[in-house]
Amino acid sequence: MRGSLAGRRVFVTGAASGIGRATALLCGRMGAELFLTDLRDLTAVAEEIGGAVRYAKSADIADFDQVRRMAEEIHAAAGPMDVVMNIAGISAWGTVQTLEHRHWRSMVEVNLMGPIHVIESFVPAMIAAGRGGHLVNVSSAAGLLGLPWHAAYSAAKFGLRGVSEVLRFDLRRHGIAVTLVCPGGVDTPLTDTVEIAGVDQRDERFRRLQARFRRRAATPERVAATIVRGMLRRRYLVHTATDVRLAHLAERLVPPLYAAIMRGMNRTMTRALQRQAR
Repeated sequence: MRGSLAGRRVFVTGAASGIGRATALLCGRMGAELFLTDLRDLTAVAEEIGGAVRYAKSADIADFDQVRRMAEEIHAAAGPMDVVMNIAGISAWGTVQTLEHRHWRSMVEVNLMGPIHVIESFVPAMIAAGRGGHLVNVSSAAGLLGLPWHAAYSAAKFGLRGVSEVLRFDLRRHGIAVTLVCPGGVDTPLTDTVEIAGVDQRDERFRRLQARFRRRAATPERVAATIVRGMLRRRYLVHTATDVRLAHLAERLVPPLYAAIMRGMNRTMTRALQRQAR
């Protein structure tokens, strides 16, 4: 599959918006046969892509039974996938004092167990088919770095990184490559829906911070292009932002510098967000 998606069956979660939508559109333009899911309605993206879409149905990836039934439907109609892309996710930030149990649980159920449900339901069929393939898991910079206020989010994203690291070697004997994607800031609808516990997100000062983030964030289209390029080159770790790449390098090679950067980020973010605290 190196270098081409033409005629390949590609399953994408989170395909209704953001990185998932941009990735689905790009894969469709590259000749892939697309099998799409999202919690939200997929009508618009399916119409935009057109005939490349073989399957588009809403499902909650946090619900194993729904994912299993979806996989059964897809396999019965089209057979095993060539590429499985775990892109769907949600986000919530906060401190230990402000995060509620529901935040921790939802991060793990959607961002970690969701991809695991997909892996359980789709990858064994890929192995049995004996054609090889590719598994793409979208983690986050928060799956590499100790970003401030990201403890609940990182619980899931570090977990997905761990799953990917093991499957990178477990699946190699079956010809299935694994790509772990760790994006930095991306201007997606998640920017509007992220819940920051203890912060009034209607406050004008918070809106200004949000607008500043958007100006620096990458577009979903740019991130999608980086993901697909890295996958086709069979790279394991794919960064989409230079600052994340450098911080990860500092973590491994210059730990005191990394610690200083994280402490500084923590102080800055805490000061900025606590001004909007409810």
